[in-house]
Amino acid sequence: MTIRFTEGDDPAAEAAGALDLTEQLYRIAVEELNEAFAGIREGRFELAKDGKRAVRDLADLSKALLEERRNVEKLRKQAAGEAGGGELDLGAARDEIGRRLACLRAARGD
Repeated sequence: MTIRFTEGDDPAAEAAGALDLTEQLYRIAVEELNEAFAGIREGRFELAKDGKRAVRDLADLSKALLEERRNVEKLRKQAAGEAGGGELDLGAARDEIGRRLACLRAARGD
């Protein structure tokens, strides 16, 4: 039996899709801004309004992009159960094992 999950069933996939969409919109806004700058350099100053709009769009998209990246990372960590998220302190583990062994020896009377 094969079970297939659609993208709608996986919050991480939904967030990744939103992130991809935001990045595509970001590229489009950058292209529009570059076109406006090129037009202004050629003396078509009416394109300054388009440039201003493109800059505003870029700022909004940047915020959305950062938010989506945070959401994707948060969902990945939740899906992984925070496994591998932290460092393993072997020195502290060794000290704890030694402490517990000492307690067992003391209880036994050695």
